[in-house]
Amino acid sequence: MADDSNAAQQGSTVTATSWMDEVEKVPGSKKPDPILVVDGVQRRFGGLVAVDVGHIEIQRGVITALIGPNGAGKTTFFNLLTGFDKPNEGNWSFNGQTISGVSPYKVARRGMVRTFQLTKVLSRLTVLENMRLGATKQRGESLLSAFFKPLWRQQEDEITAQARELLARFKLDAKADDMAGSLSGGQRKLLEMARALMVKPEMVMLDEPMAGVNPALTQSLLGHVKDLRTQGMTVLFVEHDMDMVRDIADWVIVMAQGTVVAEGPPHEVMANPAVIDAYLGSHHDAPLTAEDEQEQLAAAEAEMDAELDEQGKA
Repeated sequence: MADDSNAAQQGSTVTATSWMDEVEKVPGSKKPDPILVVDGVQRRFGGLVAVDVGHIEIQRGVITALIGPNGAGKTTFFNLLTGFDKPNEGNWSFNGQTISGVSPYKVARRGMVRTFQLTKVLSRLTVLENMRLGATKQRGESLLSAFFKPLWRQQEDEITAQARELLARFKLDAKADDMAGSLSGGQRKLLEMARALMVKPEMVMLDEPMAGVNPALTQSLLGHVKDLRTQGMTVLFVEHDMDMVRDIADWVIVMAQGTVVAEGPPHEVMANPAVIDAYLGSHHDAPLTAEDEQEQLAAAEAEMDAELDEQGKA
């Protein structure tokens, strides 16, 4: 069994490497099997253009990181794609079907779910009840059938069994009957990720999954994100921790000032001058030429002379 598992992992690695070798490492590059395709999406707030994405394709079955400095438009972009905000223009498709302007709950039903930077657990419900709410198409939610328990009892039992299985996988089964509000920040992140899986999604979008998480839980969360890929799901996540990005991402997309400035494997993107400029500013480490040194020295001397003249006049 171990040999089979190792062979499967090696095959997966070869497949991932082969498609990346074929893809051009430029913003908006075409992917061989994209699950999500975005075209011409723009979001303006007054005169501020928060998002201006020409073209993005997310490869199916891999982990893609969306990185960029604060204010780059990453979360706004997430909100647009999942229906929590509406663009001024543009469209996007999931599995070949247009989902531009589709309501968040309908986006989730189609298999694309998200988590939030600030967790959205329902504090006054138990952990198990939070999990049950994540399931879709529950017969008991209908006003007419709600009065006839035999119509939905079996489905609710199946949903509860699925919820308990996921809680056990995320090591939250001991907290099943606790109020969600009693969980730590890291445990709430785990709960939100587990609840997202109740939909049985094809694509999971994580907005800063490590933000505010105790270091003791970080490795657990990392393991769960990797496990999503192992199960055949596509992952798109926003993150500022570059060590995490290097560890788990197959592909990286970089945003700066609302636009995509780079794409590629983590090791190539981290060395890309456009990415370094986006985080640290243009020419942050460019060596000074002799002319630059002379100009700076002359400017400093002129400033000192001016100060001495002012002091003499006083």
